[in-house]
Amino acid sequence: MKPVSFDYQRPNNICEALELLNEDHDARILAGGQSLIPMLSMRLSRPSMLIDIGHIEELAKMENTEGHIEIGAMVRQEAARTDYSIKSFLPLLAKGLKFVGHKPTRVRGTIGGSLAHADPSAEICLVAVTLGAEIVYHDFGEDLVFDASEFFIGPMLTLAPQNGCLTKIRFPKCQGVCGTGFREIAPRQSDYSIASAAAQICAEDSGVVTNVRLGIGSVGDYPELLNVAELIGTPLNDNLIKDIVESATAEIETVEDLHASAAYRKRVVTELAIRALLDARDDLQRLT
Repeated sequence: MKPVSFDYQRPNNICEALELLNEDHDARILAGGQSLIPMLSMRLSRPSMLIDIGHIEELAKMENTEGHIEIGAMVRQEAARTDYSIKSFLPLLAKGLKFVGHKPTRVRGTIGGSLAHADPSAEICLVAVTLGAEIVYHDFGEDLVFDASEFFIGPMLTLAPQNGCLTKIRFPKCQGVCGTGFREIAPRQSDYSIASAAAQICAEDSGVVTNVRLGIGSVGDYPELLNVAELIGTPLNDNLIKDIVESATAEIETVEDLHASAAYRKRVVTELAIRALLDARDDLQRLT
């Protein structure tokens, strides 16, 4: 099947892209194209115009600030995975990116494109929610900042402004020493996952745990942050982690489809969340 007919524009900057979006409400932004192009080919998406932002240089920059790593919307996934600053300050993102598609798709796919697409099984969306990232859209003269945990509202649905363009994502750096873990299960390697979990444990140099964050994905309409604050200041033994995770996942709602039942997804994501936290704990102990 071929896409329906559409116009194609390559604006020189963000302002020109926004003008095109404002003129045509059926237009779509084209970033890496790894999600949008297949949807066009299957006619699941029928835009009147594609606005290609792939060559706008300001969207392809990464910046290491005092408290954040700022990643431009057009930064390629493979470039982010291998970047020294991300490996050093955002190791959970680096681990999650290993599970994203195959290398050829990561070379073309973008960090911003995955977030804007908002697939419930997307690893980048899960990491953004887990770490409390800020998603920045530019909308004619002002920046609109969304907390990742509130940005996703349904399968491929977000709070993004209709005529705004995603420009960058701010990931907070871990304060102190961080251990991380990322787990997922899929029918085949690099397929869409059936369930996934991401964890980060931060501690002082002395080893005292100061922050624990745990997110789950692929089991509901969007990635979700679980409350495991009870683990802060504890020895993080296996039984305690297991009990707190099981309590945190007891009330979550999971979806059912051709690949897995809702009950199966809940059992699996609970186990993956436990393992991700254990991985993060062991990683932290190795670093301290």
